[in-house]
Amino acid sequence: MLKLDILAIGAHPDDVELGCSGVLIAAARSGKKTGVLDLTEGELGTRGTVETRYQEAAEAARVMGLSIRENLQLRDGFFANDEASKLKLIAVLRRYRPDIVIGNIMEDRHPDHGRAGSLIYDACFLAGLRQVKTQDGEGKEQEAWRPRYVLQYLQDRFQEPDFVVDVSDVWEQRMESIKAYKTQFHDPNGAGPQTYISSPQFMEAVIARARLLGKRIGVPFAEGFLSKKTVGLHSLDALVLNET
Repeated sequence: MLKLDILAIGAHPDDVELGCSGVLIAAARSGKKTGVLDLTEGELGTRGTVETRYQEAAEAARVMGLSIRENLQLRDGFFANDEASKLKLIAVLRRYRPDIVIGNIMEDRHPDHGRAGSLIYDACFLAGLRQVKTQDGEGKEQEAWRPRYVLQYLQDRFQEPDFVVDVSDVWEQRMESIKAYKTQFHDPNGAGPQTYISSPQFMEAVIARARLLGKRIGVPFAEGFLSKKTVGLHSLDALVLNET
């Protein structure tokens, strides 16, 4: 079974692209195995359909160079951080055994984001307990597995990140992965009902935040992350970036 270096998880298709696609693209370029798990099909979205979201998610996966992309098919808007949802997520974590999980932020404008963040964090902990039993697709009991780090990407509401990552070298590819969701974001022809994320100002804000975070470390663009666990470095060489 494929083992992942990084698994990014989002409540909705496009959450990961907006939050951490730059890190995923850079990791894939360096030979890392990366994957995305969408918790829901985004079926409550005002624009597009479930079918178009799957098509767009597949195109974004191609752009990001993912090794896998799956959908847990929880109920958009109504999933809960309950035992059933945790066990479904734990089974995926144990199947792919990621060293790093990057998930939704713990509190945000959309209630699904915070609920997903808590679900992801709890499931990552419980996945390491042997007495929590799950089975693989063949009915065999899975071994316990806990990621080394569980991170959260920034979403609509800004929170001060614990650290930022330079994504300047993959910026164009990052934006291409976001724009794969043609039914969701700004359409210059004005097709479909207008929503919070379909306005041109929304995409401008996405770019502005990446520039803001990049400016802090002296690079054009960066992504920000939160971590409850202290992030360690092997050496101070990891701190060397362009002069600010």
